[in-house]
Amino acid sequence: MIVGKRKPLAEIARMLEPFKKICILGCATCAAVCLSGGEKETAETASLLSLLWQKEGKEGEITTHTLLRQCEYEYIDEFAKALPDCDVFLSLACGVGVQAMTTRLPDKIFLPGLNTTFLGYPLEQGVWAENCLACGNCILHLTMGICPITRCAKSMLNGPCGGSQNGKCEVRQDVDCAWHLIYERLSKMGELARMEAIQPPQDWSASHHGGPRTIVREDLRLETGE
Repeated sequence: MIVGKRKPLAEIARMLEPFKKICILGCATCAAVCLSGGEKETAETASLLSLLWQKEGKEGEITTHTLLRQCEYEYIDEFAKALPDCDVFLSLACGVGVQAMTTRLPDKIFLPGLNTTFLGYPLEQGVWAENCLACGNCILHLTMGICPITRCAKSMLNGPCGGSQNGKCEVRQDVDCAWHLIYERLSKMGELARMEAIQPPQDWSASHHGGPRTIVREDLRLETGE
């Protein structure tokens, strides 16, 4: 899932300072699952902002609405049929959602209420770990499901490096060395010989290093008759 954390309330208040009629938009998918932008968090943000406005003597109106997904036009179009009367929308979706809303409703202002951080998964309640950089060239089949691009601080394809000590990364001692984990995993699965294969340099053109990416599935595209 895409994981993010709500911006500090003071930063949100500064962004919204010129506006008096605010609609806070929640997202019921990734943002809800990571407890940063679902219906509950949307209501909480509205309440906190309202209290702050009262303390500062600012007058205004704050409403809330939660879309199933802010990243798909289908749900944005449904929302657009009854747009709230407001000056600005504070989106608690990821950056993709904010941009999708802006693209689909270009006459409206959408501001980000989250700091989108990474693709990850939950380790436990309230704890998420980054495990994918969306590099566009997955090699998990070579490493039996452990990503060195993300989990190695140097994104090494042939590791470990000389800084690894006792299974830990030289960057921080509380971070496992990705290549130590890969070694243990390959050993357990009887595939340790894979460590002897030298991997070529990563093709970073498939990642964001090659510029904004677009995926086209011709088999899924609708016929336009053109």
